[in-house]
Amino acid sequence: MSVLAGIVLVMASLKPATAHPANVLVVVNSVSALSRSIGEYYSRRRAVPPENVCTITAPDRESITRDEYNRLVAGPVGVCLRSRGLIEPVLYIALTQGVPLRVKGTISPDGDNASVDSELTLLYGRLHGVNYPLKGTIPNPFYRQVNADFRHPQFPIYLVTRLAAYNFAGVRAMIDRSLAAKNVGSFVLDLRSGENEGGDAWLRNTAILLPAERVTMDETEAVLYDRKRVIGYASWGSNDKHRKQRHLGFSWLPGAIATEYVSTNGRTFARPPELWNIGSWSDKSSYFANAPQTLTADLIHDGATGASGHVNEPYLMYTPHPDYVLPAYYSGRNLAESFYAGIPGLSWQNIVVGDPLCSLGPPK
Repeated sequence: MSVLAGIVLVMASLKPATAHPANVLVVVNSVSALSRSIGEYYSRRRAVPPENVCTITAPDRESITRDEYNRLVAGPVGVCLRSRGLIEPVLYIALTQGVPLRVKGTISPDGDNASVDSELTLLYGRLHGVNYPLKGTIPNPFYRQVNADFRHPQFPIYLVTRLAAYNFAGVRAMIDRSLAAKNVGSFVLDLRSGENEGGDAWLRNTAILLPAERVTMDETEAVLYDRKRVIGYASWGSNDKHRKQRHLGFSWLPGAIATEYVSTNGRTFARPPELWNIGSWSDKSSYFANAPQTLTADLIHDGATGASGHVNEPYLMYTPHPDYVLPAYYSGRNLAESFYAGIPGLSWQNIVVGDPLCSLGPPK
């Protein structure tokens, strides 16, 4: 049996597990009014138990040092989990905007720069005495585990997502959309005309693993804009040389998620000027926040309910693989499990934006 045939068989038999608000730890930064507002709104809308809200005091900026991460983020979150008996029952950590985004370090294939989010996935292991190397990636034990219930200790990690957008109104709307999600709409897959067969092959596999009548796939040089009733999207983003527009013009359905092979799309949640547009690395006048590339936050602003991103260069192999992410989400997996089923490495550049509990429900 081929690998792809095996995936199809597994997807057909997948039975999504049920996650509860008590499985979520909400992390709030006390010095950020935005973080506090998001934490209060999400906890109320999802009925998160009060003991599952962890308040830390960390710098209200996107980049922090490794020492600040250990003392002011990982340490206090670990205290919350241990002191409240939540190490095992918590499966997901929802960071609120205002919690730092990036741990500064060396940017290279074996560097120690990483997102705060991806570092926190390993907190479960660290609380059990595991010492992970700081350099490079740590294999994700949940990668490709599409037919397994996500539980401890079988999978000794936390699945970390971020409730973030350009402002509180954007996060509030995203949370509201997550609660209205339904398993309807189209999955849009936009290839890059075979310039890199690895990424394009994952997109082709995605189409095979989803119902044909719900897939729109394009293999030409054209960029797909202005699609209607979109529930899932994967593409090369601004790494497609034919993509010239910052906004896709999609009509996103509640619950819609998106993933792009883009190196720096999660680099910031600061809002660009309205007239800013994506550009090229050779044209520094097109940069925003030190890069010319598309932004995860734009997807949320335009109506997506969840999306992946990278705070720095992840290299293609470590971007979310859509042939696991989107079929898992279609099958009824929640947002956190769907994205992490497609992310190969941890302690790396990845972020996942959205309500971890958001689910389309099983196919009808």
